Amino acid sequence: MKNGRLGGLFSFLLRHVDDALRRNHRLHGGFFARRRVTRRTVSARDFDSANEYALDLFNYMSELRYGELHLAHDAATGLRAIVAIHNTNLGPGIGGCRAIRYPNSDAGIRDAMRLSRGMAYKAAAAGLPHGGAKAVIMIPEGDFDRTALFLKYGEFVDSLNGKYVTCEDSGTSTDDMDVVSTRTNHVLGTNGGSGDPSPFTALGCRRGVQAAVKFQLGRDDLEGLHVAIQGVGHVGYYLARELHDLGASLTIADVNPSNADRAAADFGAAIVPPEEILFVACDVLAPCALGAVFNDETIPQLKTTIIAGASNNVLAEDRHGLALHKAGVLYAPDYVINAGGLINVATEFTGYDEAVSTAKVCEIYDTLLEIFERSRKTDTPTQVVADTLAEERMYASV
Repeated sequence: MKNGRLGGLFSFLLRHVDDALRRNHRLHGGFFARRRVTRRTVSARDFDSANEYALDLFNYMSELRYGELHLAHDAATGLRAIVAIHNTNLGPGIGGCRAIRYPNSDAGIRDAMRLSRGMAYKAAAAGLPHGGAKAVIMIPEGDFDRTALFLKYGEFVDSLNGKYVTCEDSGTSTDDMDVVSTRTNHVLGTNGGSGDPSPFTALGCRRGVQAAVKFQLGRDDLEGLHVAIQGVGHVGYYLARELHDLGASLTIADVNPSNADRAAADFGAAIVPPEEILFVACDVLAPCALGAVFNDETIPQLKTTIIAGASNNVLAEDRHGLALHKAGVLYAPDYVINAGGLINVATEFTGYDEAVSTAKVCEIYDTLLEIFERSRKTDTPTQVVADTLAEERMYASV
């Protein structure tokens, strides 16, 4: 990436080993531009502490069975980007680019790594010929040139030589991907491609809700069932429409009042405050906002027997899947039920066909029924069964 500059892994490392690192012309996944730096004395203690901190990162990568972590920084545009590639066992890593503000680089790196692992398992569980990856752009504070930022991001993606294929995610759009496409061919989901993945993510979630209702409630229809949706922005809104069209009664919440008002007007949904939505008495709870919402505090207060929504990483910790299982709550693993957008955009590799994509997305129903059945037969939490299914496919040839 010409004139690019690789950012440090953590502010601690940058603060203590800045001079030492910048003697390198190139580090894995990015580049340093030559610049004058203020020199300081670096003690042995500094390096010991820094090495210990860096080792934590590699241990974390090992725990997640990681492959690669790439970082880039460009002072002119304010780009601070992270690409985490979990593995490429089944094919090039594919995953969206999240562009939001993070409190620090540690938070951005950890988010990218968690989400990338989820993408690897999502692609495998969906039967796609792809590995998992994820990009994070740490949005600059204040005003910035968005076009210039995404042009530079496109160059960064291109420097990875096809190991990572980017597409849109939270905080990015098809317009952003159009900009990226002027710098790299390793991009999907542009306006000239499969377009906005949100409707397909919602379709997959709706099929997942139907599978959960079939398994848990013994019903083939959604008529009159009460679904509570946390977050009715892009995917949540489309999911509300899918469920409304099939006769479900909706209760919704969103931190953006205009989103909630729109869904209420369009679908006759009842609105509750965001802090109350998880505890609404309902047949199905569909989290479609942020992750880590099911934890020691929230699980005992749930008034549903089905959790099936579009959010990523909704379990605060893996043990909370066991807590849901013991409580008799059927949990549709997030990366399985929300794979519709990924499935849709991945079809661009072989030439986009909406009918083919739609049929593949609808297979989420069958995948979830298999997971639910295996969970019941083995008395194992559904997310553990889903992981096993994905790993069977991901590591079969390794």
